[in-house]
Amino acid sequence: MKVVLASGNINKIKEMQTLLCELCGKEITVLSLKDIGFYDDIVEDGDSFEANALIKAKAPKCKEYPVIADDSGLMVDALFGEPGIYSARYAGEECDDEKNNQKLLKKMDTVPDGKRNARFVSVIACVFPDGKNITAEGICEGVMLREYKGNGGFGYDPLFFVPEIGKTFAEMNAEEKNSCSHRGKAMRKFAREFAEYIK
Repeated sequence: MKVVLASGNINKIKEMQTLLCELCGKEITVLSLKDIGFYDDIVEDGDSFEANALIKAKAPKCKEYPVIADDSGLMVDALFGEPGIYSARYAGEECDDEKNNQKLLKKMDTVPDGKRNARFVSVIACVFPDGKNITAEGICEGVMLREYKGNGGFGYDPLFFVPEIGKTFAEMNAEEKNSCSHRGKAMRKFAREFAEYIK
């Protein structure tokens, strides 16, 4: 069986293929958008992670294979859910991880230690050729630190501390992160639903 992942990220494609094969109990090949000849820019103008994931999954209008997409981000309680769906471009369109993190640290400068709760949210969506779709959400609760800890990961990982593991995302190895991360939880839930759907 073949599916399309609405991403050009080779690591995401490999990860999705491994997970789907393991949990669905059958051989599944994950194609990229390039593999099906889709090169258009996708405008993510939804008002939630689920809406944006569905926008990306529907964009190729693929009639041959199911299309899978994900959208994720960080939500900080003290900032009323910011940066949320704007996590990747929190500091503006020309931003990078460092600028996003610095903006977040500045906005949280006066937030006391007991009020720095946050969560990473990931939603995975799949649109089938017949137009039907399924979605799965994963959430990882944590606390925002005042300074970076760890050299791994990307984005807000050095600032996001997970109490149940006792480390930031940036301090965890791949196995630790996959066991508790929002994306890992969403992918496992999605794979189970996908396996049920294609029976």
